[in-house]
Amino acid sequence: MEPVELRATIADLTSRLGDARVFLDVEGKEAELVELQKQASAPDLWDDQENARQVTSRMAKVERIIQHVSELEQSVEDVDVLLEMALEEDDDASLTEVETELQSVESALARLERESLFFGEYDDRPAILSVSAGAGGVDAQDWAEMLLRMYHRYLERSDFTFDVDEYQEGEEAGIKSATLTIRGDNAYGTFESERGTHRLVRISPFDSQARRHTAFAGVDVIPEVDVEAIEIDPEDLRIDTYRASGAGGQHVNKTDSAVRITHEPTGIVVSCQAERSQMQNKARAMQLLAARLAERARQEQEDKVSEIRGEQHEAGWGRQIRSYVMQPYQMVKDLRTEFEVGNIQGVLDGDIDGLIDSYLQWRRAETNEA
Repeated sequence: MEPVELRATIADLTSRLGDARVFLDVEGKEAELVELQKQASAPDLWDDQENARQVTSRMAKVERIIQHVSELEQSVEDVDVLLEMALEEDDDASLTEVETELQSVESALARLERESLFFGEYDDRPAILSVSAGAGGVDAQDWAEMLLRMYHRYLERSDFTFDVDEYQEGEEAGIKSATLTIRGDNAYGTFESERGTHRLVRISPFDSQARRHTAFAGVDVIPEVDVEAIEIDPEDLRIDTYRASGAGGQHVNKTDSAVRITHEPTGIVVSCQAERSQMQNKARAMQLLAARLAERARQEQEDKVSEIRGEQHEAGWGRQIRSYVMQPYQMVKDLRTEFEVGNIQGVLDGDIDGLIDSYLQWRRAETNEA
């Protein structure tokens, strides 16, 4: 790389760092860190262990972001100085070192820029992701199971952890619905991109004449909240128990340990069958209910559904956010971002990073224009 190119690269990195500092609100985080440090040093901090964990976890995250930005800014300054010294001394070895260092900074900055895409109020919360079959009969139930497998594959090779809260098999194939709770850094922010209707076009394996069919599945994603933060009147609940069923093995229980809770004033229904005991499933179902009630309250307060969750419609024609076409050509296309992937099998095997990142960039652009 020529010296003029090295200088241009340094200037570009400096500009991008400035943008990242703004998007990450580093100044705001520095003020927040001071307050968090005060809370962390309080002698009664661990009297409330849940609050203490939240404070210390948030403090560690804020410290990490501030330190990351500071280190990168220092690295760019150091490389700039090294470049000038190399040019003065006509030192080719140092110029090579400058190029290597710039590549390292570029890689680290790319990771920081992705961090700057997580600015939503609930982005760092655990995500409750539900997949349900939509229009398309047995093909839709099979398609819902394919989507669930896609998310499993993605999660298995990520740093996220997850629990299967609910799983309902289809009559002939696939699933009617399934619910996962996903935990990890920016879990909700990451999976918010998946909320909406997913459309599949393929030759149906359930059609004896091998005709092309279209099937739909709905994906809902909401942030998890603390049960204590939501007031729930026990008189408003109808609680039913049933025998858990699923894909076999650990999903199947021989007792009526699964729990379904209906919140009668709103009609919201949640289920949990993942835990071993009825009591544990009830506690988890209450957490799911609290999250859905909190989401409903946010929608009413903000007076528009699209602020957090997006419009919810029946999973069918004209409502899709993403199309997966297997015949007559192969293509996955996000209809919001226009991002396309030709390797549909790779996507269905969990390679959805490009789709997620394109959504996060689109979301930030939409927010800046609003």
